Amino acid sequence: MFDVAGRLALVTGSNRGLGNALARGLVEAGAHVVIHGRDAAAVATAADELRALDTGKVSTVAFDVTDAAAVTGAVEELVEQLGVPDILVNNAGVQRRAPFTEFDSADWDLVMATNLSSVFYVSKPIAKAMVGRGSGKIINIASVQSQLARQTIAPYSASKGGVAMLTKGMAADLSRDNIQVNAISPGYFATEMNEALWSDPAFDDWVKKRTPAQRWGRLDELIGTLLFLASDASSFVTGQNIFVDGGMTAVV
Repeated sequence: MFDVAGRLALVTGSNRGLGNALARGLVEAGAHVVIHGRDAAAVATAADELRALDTGKVSTVAFDVTDAAAVTGAVEELVEQLGVPDILVNNAGVQRRAPFTEFDSADWDLVMATNLSSVFYVSKPIAKAMVGRGSGKIINIASVQSQLARQTIAPYSASKGGVAMLTKGMAADLSRDNIQVNAISPGYFATEMNEALWSDPAFDDWVKKRTPAQRWGRLDELIGTLLFLASDASSFVTGQNIFVDGGMTAVV
């Protein structure tokens, strides 16, 4: 029921950080995973590391998720070479921090383009191909910030809230074609993107006190939810936003 062996999966932003951990989980489960990023050299390095696992198969693709035309061209080439992905994980993301009244407009545009618009750009052509086949799994990576706000990251919260609602909208349109669309909302996990947070003793203490589990999450703790949503086990689950957050969103 939870088997994804041999299935083709594209994970955006998977050359490092959380996306790389998700890709690793799929490779270890026997999937054929396409590693993605903007930097072809970094993507190749990440792919070589995952090939060393000697479990699933690994391919690569490089394109800018914020460039709609580049996305369309890259997806068409991917489908021509490898086939229609069985699994799409929209993980690519970026963070910028500043007080709301001082937030730069260019940074707002970057956050929205990378975190939200890219989900639309990448999902649209792949979903169209999935519709033609009659099956597919799309998993969008949202955040606890899709439900909770915090100082200095209002645009990030808005983008992730948008991902959560886009997930519902996609599910409404695509479920009739046997395509399940769901989101995973991680809590606080120590990654490269938030090093400024977990390396700050005061913030580290706040996370541990604010989270009922009293600790940061481990990246491998996202894999079970990922495999559930990527496999036949979730064949009647769609439009959902699953929080993997140690209980953070369950308490005040």
